[in-house]
Amino acid sequence: MNDTIGFIGAGNMGGAIISGLLADRKWAAKDIIVADSRAEALTVLDEKFPGIRTTGDNSEAASSDILVLAVKPQVYQSVIHAIREDISPETIIVTIAAGLTLAAVADWFGESRKIVRTMPNTPALVSEGMTAISPGPGVKDEEIQAVKRIFDAVGRTVVLPESQMDAYTSLAGSSPAFVFMFLESLADGAVREGIPRKMAYEIAAQALLGSAKLMLETGRHPGELKDMVCSPGGTTIEAVATLEASGFRSALIEAVSDCTARAKELGKA
Repeated sequence: MNDTIGFIGAGNMGGAIISGLLADRKWAAKDIIVADSRAEALTVLDEKFPGIRTTGDNSEAASSDILVLAVKPQVYQSVIHAIREDISPETIIVTIAAGLTLAAVADWFGESRKIVRTMPNTPALVSEGMTAISPGPGVKDEEIQAVKRIFDAVGRTVVLPESQMDAYTSLAGSSPAFVFMFLESLADGAVREGIPRKMAYEIAAQALLGSAKLMLETGRHPGELKDMVCSPGGTTIEAVATLEASGFRSALIEAVSDCTARAKELGKA
């Protein structure tokens, strides 16, 4: 890659993306510049990723070919107003803020810009993330692919129209919380039956990880894979019947719908 990537904000997600890019060798350290007002955060990055450029001046990062705005949503407007004169019209601007629409970000820039809205989820911190990418007007296919390569370094990516971003928020952005609740509940059940808690967490997490990988790598329908485990008259189908009677599926469907509705509300705020 010949593009330089700038990051404004050196938090957990920015650090995870940098780590993924360097581990994947898609960008050289010298092509990455990170700006943050916290000197201690930059010191940590210098130690962890030798060779990257760090600065306390957002304008330096804004001169990059691709600029990732990795700051909190509530400071986006002030950050953009401070750097918008320093950004080239050809710079690809990547947002990772939940709830901020392409139109809102474009309005803060005050003129036509190449903006790509993205939303990685927290598993990106261990390079197993899921990221949705929604390109704004004027972003070329090759520029979308350049952004996709960044997030491919920390997991998987999909390109979605912005109209589907609220539903994606439920499906991937918020769902890790549902998964952790599921894991905790599984472990609680195992503890009730006598398995030590730490071991129960490990077993449950590995079972979930392996199941997800089995579906992704085989491409088989989740219902088909479920049927493989459910022997006639066996233990698993008994447990499945209990979950069905308790509204397991409908609770998850309603959770996704409610989460999507709330995301839409926040996007209008």
